[in-house]
Amino acid sequence: MPHRFDPTILREYDIRGVVGTTLFPADARALGRVFAQVLDQSGGRRVAVGYDGRLTSPELETELVEGLAEGGADVIRIGRGPTPMLYFAAATLPVEGGLMVTGSHNPPDHNGFKMVLRGKAFFGDAIQHLAQMAAALEPPDRPRGRVEQRSVFDDYVVRLAQDYRAGRGLAVAWDCGNGATGEVVASLVKLLPGRHVLLNEVIDGRFPAHHPDPTIPENLVQLQQAVAAERCDLGIGFDGDGDRIGVVDSRGRILWGDQLLLLLARDVLRRNPGAPILADVKSSQVLFDGIAAAGGKPVMMQTGHSLIKARMKELAAPLAGEMSGHIFFADGYYGFDDAVYVAVRLLDILARSEERLGAMIDRLPPVFNTPEIRVECDEARKFAIVEEVKERLRRRGAEFNDTDGVRVSTPDGWWLMRASNTQAVVVVRAEAGSEAGLERLRTRLAAELAPSGLVLPS
Repeated sequence: MPHRFDPTILREYDIRGVVGTTLFPADARALGRVFAQVLDQSGGRRVAVGYDGRLTSPELETELVEGLAEGGADVIRIGRGPTPMLYFAAATLPVEGGLMVTGSHNPPDHNGFKMVLRGKAFFGDAIQHLAQMAAALEPPDRPRGRVEQRSVFDDYVVRLAQDYRAGRGLAVAWDCGNGATGEVVASLVKLLPGRHVLLNEVIDGRFPAHHPDPTIPENLVQLQQAVAAERCDLGIGFDGDGDRIGVVDSRGRILWGDQLLLLLARDVLRRNPGAPILADVKSSQVLFDGIAAAGGKPVMMQTGHSLIKARMKELAAPLAGEMSGHIFFADGYYGFDDAVYVAVRLLDILARSEERLGAMIDRLPPVFNTPEIRVECDEARKFAIVEEVKERLRRRGAEFNDTDGVRVSTPDGWWLMRASNTQAVVVVRAEAGSEAGLERLRTRLAAELAPSGLVLPS
């Protein structure tokens, strides 16, 4: 019964691999066995399980449930839907844990698992320890757990709509990207006022329309075209499993994750003055300054949705977010990253305002920034390279923020360098108040990378 996971699938925040190459149905069954042990060790035995719309998800879910039941866990199968629906089930059903079969925003041949335990994200060392537990598996020696089907779909959709309180509706284009949000959004818009245009709402794990990642501009082109053609107030897109959001205004301009977070934060801080608002280290200085100006306490965080969820609980923060489009609402909600819920809150804000989304964007201070630039390097070197840069900065007496990698502020703006937790790359980003300032920051970044043997792409 001992089982060995391919070590590449045990990531910092989830389990993820290529089905048939690094990830197999036997892995799902073994994961069920060991997670049942984790539940037992925490004093629980009940778990909710869901799956997304990928073609391989039903088989993986079946094996996962079998492993959980073999391990003695009682399983509630909630069926197909977005990852936040599984989080909702874990928060509202009589269970101590939750497992979601999902490949998130990755290509169609990828899949994996996201986990929660007693209302907290399951990540980091806890995921790595699963490998040791699997290697020590023995034949089951506990009574088989019960398995039941229980839909939370209707309750989830009603809860999503509950916090739309505006007296009027908007014209909205929704791009579900053939991902797991399709059926939820199709039901949700029937409960919302306004005019709604649905794109790619049919769940199809091949993702025929475009890749399901709304943080990449090319994946928003169809949404931008629909907004223009249908004369919508805005467009909203989701990733493959519904925990990341992308937004465009009526002119098709992309509202990036940190800009969206600032609009949401201003509304939240009216009810929670002085509250901490968390954002990851890749976010614009405009966001941190804007939170402070709105009466909040900006908190710069490491990148990583599990880390942010954990820190939110510690600080009792009502809101947090990442550049990647993960937005977390604890203000009136459960504190997990639910892109469809974020969309509802955004629409409610816009419908209550006399100002259109485009005008809100126009009032933000203008900045010039790079996208995330991924500099390929040896996996074993990526963290060492960042430490080498820090050491060179220390020797020069330079000030920097090392919350996650190294972030340096200059009169022109700021630049960031950090090792990716998921890829063999060093990620860099820069932001300035002018094009000339941005070019100077790029030159500085190139000079910092060169002694470590890396070249900044042009």
